[in-house]
Amino acid sequence: MVKKSSSRLPKRKGEYTYRGKTVAELQTLGNEDFIKMLPARERRTLKRGYTEGRKDLVQKLRDGEDNLRTHYRDIVIFPEMVGKNVQVYNGKSFVAFEIQPEMIGHRFGEFAPTRTKVSHGSAGVGATRSSKFVPLK
Repeated sequence: MVKKSSSRLPKRKGEYTYRGKTVAELQTLGNEDFIKMLPARERRTLKRGYTEGRKDLVQKLRDGEDNLRTHYRDIVIFPEMVGKNVQVYNGKSFVAFEIQPEMIGHRFGEFAPTRTKVSHGSAGVGATRSSKFVPLK
């Protein structure tokens, strides 16, 4: 069972560009040229190289496999991955999302939040008298 989550990104006006290049232009670039366009942290990660498991996952995405599940939250999103569906583990469940052009250069983990907002209910059985007090109005 795959849940479709709504996109967390704002709607764009016109064609998306990354550092002045369209998605089609980015896809024609080689890995080395694209890596030079990334921010420093992502450049350093890719320069140091991925482990074998991460390399296998990236290769599967490049080969066209869709709807992959992974625990690797630190994989940088490449232009070839646009349009693919990925499920990333957030520590409790797999969060499914489709890779959009705006996600290029970010990491998988940024789109699978690990913490949720806590909303506390009313006091329950066994609560102290002061915490049970609920005003009538």
